[in-house]
Amino acid sequence: MADGDERVSAFWRGLGLPGLIDVHTHFMPARVMAKVWAYFDAAGPLVGRRWPIEYRLEEDERLEVLRGFGVRAFTSMIYPHKPGMAQWLNGWAADFAARTTDCLRTATFFPEEAAAAYVRAELADGVRIFKAHVQVGAYDPADALLDPVWGAVAEAGVPVVVHCGSGPVPGKHTGPEPIARLLARHPRLRLIIAHMGMPEYADFLDLAQRYPGVHLDTTMAFTDFSERDAPFPRAERGRLADLGDRVLFGSDFPNIPYGYAHALEALTRLEMGEEWLRGVCYGNAARLFGV
Repeated sequence: MADGDERVSAFWRGLGLPGLIDVHTHFMPARVMAKVWAYFDAAGPLVGRRWPIEYRLEEDERLEVLRGFGVRAFTSMIYPHKPGMAQWLNGWAADFAARTTDCLRTATFFPEEAAAAYVRAELADGVRIFKAHVQVGAYDPADALLDPVWGAVAEAGVPVVVHCGSGPVPGKHTGPEPIARLLARHPRLRLIIAHMGMPEYADFLDLAQRYPGVHLDTTMAFTDFSERDAPFPRAERGRLADLGDRVLFGSDFPNIPYGYAHALEALTRLEMGEEWLRGVCYGNAARLFGV
């Protein structure tokens, strides 16, 4: 048990919620997760600092922990780093969702010739959410190979969690500009900007104000771990409050270097009020995903 785990259920009960919805959790094939953990352990170049994994547990134990927290719906964020990998990950994720009914079926894609076909197949088969990782995948989200993918996803109205901010370290295609170009072409996209767009918070808030389909997830934002190197600007708290109906709770479980409760308590420290917290931690995602 991590520090504060016993406080998680008290948090949502105190808000009068039926539980939590976490839009940013990682479940992957065992050998892929092992490689991800090894990368974090080595503080690889995309990590940039020491990053201990707090919930390094077997899959069934991780599920038990999340459910024990009162998480009513969650995701299996998967992401490829090379061509030919996405379809295999999607097959695993479909099987995982079939045997894990509280998981929102998740899929991913990569800029490759087959992407349009397999994304349309996922949409036809009932996928609930996609993950795109611009930093790890090292691709331009506006790559021409992805144009039919974004078009199909926008038409279907299925949200995409996209890691596109330049944290924890910048990538060739991270930052707000590639996403701005993408949204100019596909303005109806339902994008969920991972980590609040850290550290380019203000720029991604701009995009959320401009495009009604843009949401932001709180994953790792506002925590002591992130505030040290990428503090959320106090001057932007007003806009954060105004956009409260499009902010969604995410944790990055199990790959977080602190207890789960800290991510929730960091939101409380913002002093946005209980109505804002209820929307962020449950109501907004419940509406978006029909939970």
